[in-house]
Amino acid sequence: MDRRRFIHSTLGSGATLLVAPLVLRAATPSPAMTVYKSPSCGCCKSWVALVKGAGFDVKVVDLDDLSEIKRTAGVPSDLQTCHTALVGKYVVEGHVPPDLIHKLLSEQPKITGLAVPGMPVGSPGMEQGSAKQAFAVMAFTRGGGTTVYARR
Repeated sequence: MDRRRFIHSTLGSGATLLVAPLVLRAATPSPAMTVYKSPSCGCCKSWVALVKGAGFDVKVVDLDDLSEIKRTAGVPSDLQTCHTALVGKYVVEGHVPPDLIHKLLSEQPKITGLAVPGMPVGSPGMEQGSAKQAFAVMAFTRGGGTTVYARR
């Protein structure tokens, strides 16, 4: 007896409706992300752990000098921070929340990427107990244009 017949005969056709979303979710590949960071940066390591926990398939590249990757990725100088990630066709600079990266990939806006300027306390990877600063997640384009994508 094949698997489908076994499920139908044992559990009824309703079981297929319950199992199908799980099978489809398992078949969906995790978004691949490459993170360029300093080998000694602790907050970068924390952020990488968070994006891995959010379902991203992360490759980490440790570099002593990140200026070239930031330049070629088109990150405006006023938005540059401690790490740069490439995911899909987008650039993610700094401590961008993983849910907003998923939203970015889902919506596919016509931007170069997202950035969290500075290193706000309480942003993903910058947690310090209950302390938290409000921060803006900025959308940017290669031409240097920026807009607020989200506020946290």
